[in-house]
Amino acid sequence: MTATWSTAMQATLHCLTGCAIGEVLGMVIGTALGLHNAATVVISIVLAFAFGYALTMRGVLRAGVSLRSALKVALAADTVSIAVMEIVDNFVIVAIPGAMDAGLTQALFWLSLAGSLVVAFALTTPVNKWMISHGKGHAAVHHYHH
Repeated sequence: MTATWSTAMQATLHCLTGCAIGEVLGMVIGTALGLHNAATVVISIVLAFAFGYALTMRGVLRAGVSLRSALKVALAADTVSIAVMEIVDNFVIVAIPGAMDAGLTQALFWLSLAGSLVVAFALTTPVNKWMISHGKGHAAVHHYHH
């Protein structure tokens, strides 16, 4: 598979979609329940992985692959990408003063979350490009796309 920047960006955008769903949901749940920042980050990370894997598995299952095989493909395709994205995303949001303590109705909460995802996308794209060029990551799922 050719590792173009476009391919890497598409793979990262796919990863970002699942991560963003999980991340936003986790941050909203943690903030709404008044959980400690660490608990909120853990919930966000768990949900980001869950949604990231689920989105990949959905496409692979549509290609007629068994559930067990689809899970293996999702793990191979997304684990490194999601991990890098989550490390960067959570580092950025925790580093922004007041972001984790901002309420759901405050612009600081939403702008910090959106900004952290943009930074995560920018830093994860080169990782995905490298992985794809070495037959790893998104390359593992590419032949299931029609």
